[in-house]
Amino acid sequence: MSVKQISATELNNKIQNEEALFLLDVREPNEFQFARIDKSVLMPLNQIPQRIGELDPQQNIVVICHHGVRSQQAANYLVHCGFKKISNLTGGIDAWSRECDSSVPRY
Repeated sequence: MSVKQISATELNNKIQNEEALFLLDVREPNEFQFARIDKSVLMPLNQIPQRIGELDPQQNIVVICHHGVRSQQAANYLVHCGFKKISNLTGGIDAWSRECDSSVPRY
């Protein structure tokens, strides 16, 4: 099963429509403190194997990072572990800042 790609604009529409989403941010804590999407949850990429039990395999999970590379790795891992409803934010938080919410700092 491949990982679904979601654009920042698509994600913004889903958030506006109050769809049930779990926003999983896999960046490092200092990046998360600097710039994040409201209601996202930090779980750095290297902690996912130890913390996978904190995630609900039935939830729609959107994985987020800076430009979409680490989140793709995390999304692939989650699918490999049996998660079915995984999406990767294409372009990451950078695309979110450019396309949806300019109040989120770019770095």
